[in-house]
Amino acid sequence: MIRTIKKRFEFAIHLAKANLTAKQFIFLAAVLVGISVTAAVIVLKTFAHKVFEIATYLSSKLHLGFVNGLLPIIGILLTVLVVKKLLGGSIEKGTSQILYAVAKKAGIVPRKQMYAQIMTSSLTVGLGGSAGLESPIVITGAAFGSNFAQQYRLGYKERTLLIGCGVAAGIAAAFKAPIAGVLFAIEVLLVDVSIAAFTPIMISAATGAILSAIILDDTILLTFNSENSFNYKNVPYYVGLGLLTGFVSVFYMRNFQRVERVFGLIRWKPYKKALIGSSLLAVLIFVFPPLFGEGYEGIRLLSADKAALLLEGTLFESWENNKFAILIFVGLILFTKVFATGLTIGSGGNGGNFAPSLFMGSYTGFLFAKLINVLGIQSLPIGNFTIVGMAGILSGVFHAPLTAIFLIAEITGGYDLIVPLMMVSSISLAVAKRFEKHSLDVKNLAKKGQVFTGNKDSNILTTIDLNSLIIPDEMVLKPDENLQRLVEYVSHSSQSIFAVTNHEKELIGLIYFDDIREIIFSNFKVKYTKVQEIMKPVLYSVQNDESMAAVMNKFDLTGLAYLPVLYKKQYKGFISKSIALEAYRDRLKALTID
Repeated sequence: MIRTIKKRFEFAIHLAKANLTAKQFIFLAAVLVGISVTAAVIVLKTFAHKVFEIATYLSSKLHLGFVNGLLPIIGILLTVLVVKKLLGGSIEKGTSQILYAVAKKAGIVPRKQMYAQIMTSSLTVGLGGSAGLESPIVITGAAFGSNFAQQYRLGYKERTLLIGCGVAAGIAAAFKAPIAGVLFAIEVLLVDVSIAAFTPIMISAATGAILSAIILDDTILLTFNSENSFNYKNVPYYVGLGLLTGFVSVFYMRNFQRVERVFGLIRWKPYKKALIGSSLLAVLIFVFPPLFGEGYEGIRLLSADKAALLLEGTLFESWENNKFAILIFVGLILFTKVFATGLTIGSGGNGGNFAPSLFMGSYTGFLFAKLINVLGIQSLPIGNFTIVGMAGILSGVFHAPLTAIFLIAEITGGYDLIVPLMMVSSISLAVAKRFEKHSLDVKNLAKKGQVFTGNKDSNILTTIDLNSLIIPDEMVLKPDENLQRLVEYVSHSSQSIFAVTNHEKELIGLIYFDDIREIIFSNFKVKYTKVQEIMKPVLYSVQNDESMAAVMNKFDLTGLAYLPVLYKKQYKGFISKSIALEAYRDRLKALTID
């Protein structure tokens, strides 16, 4: 019966495609992708919330504090089991894979990502792993969009646009924040989108936000109201918070990658790595229970200035009336969060850095404002600084200030804090970019030249394969031969540069047509002049695995029209600047999403 319904549904969509204009069908696809992604969000968020409620009940009511540490071990081990038995032994984590798919795979996201992220992240984060569900949601949304486009034979532009629709719907549904969903899709993933492409992305985001608002309870999502409106007298303190969140963002990015790198270098079997990593995580969660899961409940408590409640049921419960002890406790949680998230993901669990960024931001904002208040320097609104701090870290870690600003504005139900949000987000971004040129998800891919960044030229060049532009050389000379063969070839060819190689096919010199112009009309010189006598040394060359951005830089620096291409030391052919520019123009036209 399910198969019959599926066939009828697919037939209806094919029928709609045949009768609607291309733009109308994209609008329909945006709605369908939005509905699919929102369903995934509802399942993930509901499951994670119910597990959190059960764990809280067992810990506080039945005094079984060890449960909070035990559940993440079970969750990460189950995640590894699912990956090994059901997902082919591997799963790609983080939104960087979407960036890579857009840049290098023509927007093709593997079909298994439509369910793999839901299965694994629900086990990891749902059972208490200290990570977020938003990155898996974003990947799931991108997979829905990409595979819908593949299913109904849409082109690259439409496929990429529907990836953006899925991403926007996921963020919008997870926070009931449609504007933030649209901005995240465009600011982080689809940096080369024209204004005209906003409409389907907005449709998907609105669909996700509406369905989420109807089905999900506010207690499941991160929602609250700001404490006070903006007071201009607090501007210096918001500037200070912006600087602090920028440095904390850098601290988070570097240490998260450090932990991940350590686990990547360890050659243990997956289950052993998962057991040891999750056991270390369990110890951290047992000592600091707010590290359990996404940690949104702790954010709500801090925004209400109820940090003392975080100590209930912990080893530090007796200190809940000591203001400085509370500050130390919050500071320790802030410091250990990055290691808890690194252990969660590095040991084999699946999750993302979106929720941890919000977590770190709220704890940073609370700690900053509360310390100033306790020291009697100024009376700052704790809730406002807790909320604005989230935008600071989110902006610093993801290099996405607009997403950070509007996300926090939407989940607080108003724009009273828009000015401090703008201040803190922009300052944090400036500090973070001073030390980390690329965001957390982009950094590793950008090093390899495999991903879209904010530079449009680099984005287009990233999609061009150098090897497809190599001009095979029919005339390759040896240093000890005369010019007879070359002159015969020149008489019926327009080629102006020729390679000289040794017997190992290594490039050892170049001959330019201008160098033989006077010789070719003298039979004597042609017969008795050796190639090695007139060849020029190779000053500039290109390796076949270099990025096109690097190749174009060499053209600009040298002023040459041709550059020889080598594989290690062996000569492969030439690349022409004019052909490279023509390829750039073709890709620019193909990649413009309008």
